[in-house]
Amino acid sequence: MMLDAILDTVAGICLVAGALLCLAAGIALIRFPDVLSRMHAAAKPQVLGLLLVLLGCALRLRTGVDITTLVLVGLFQLATAPVAAHMVGRTAYPHDDIRRDLLITDELAGDIDRIRADRAGEPQDMSPARTS
Repeated sequence: MMLDAILDTVAGICLVAGALLCLAAGIALIRFPDVLSRMHAAAKPQVLGLLLVLLGCALRLRTGVDITTLVLVGLFQLATAPVAAHMVGRTAYPHDDIRRDLLITDELAGDIDRIRADRAGEPQDMSPARTS
């Protein structure tokens, strides 16, 4: 009986901590100034908060089917959150929705004209440059 009480207490702590991290991520989405900061807030603490909530649920439910389902939910979240954040960042880049003064490395700076032309629907001359 003592082990059940300990597991329920740990589950409650995980649920509250996960909920607080998700709340912090939601507040950061509203308060942060640019897309990259918001993207970080949407990906990092939200995923950790969800994993803590899932851990709390797994400790509380303690059945094989429920734990398997919770593990699958956690794995899908870990697989899709970075991809979604990457796509949001790539989409926001050519629209000047990011603060370039905060970037340490800007790997897309050389391709910005091509990216903006692609967004505008202008045809690009893809032939190699001739040097005579």
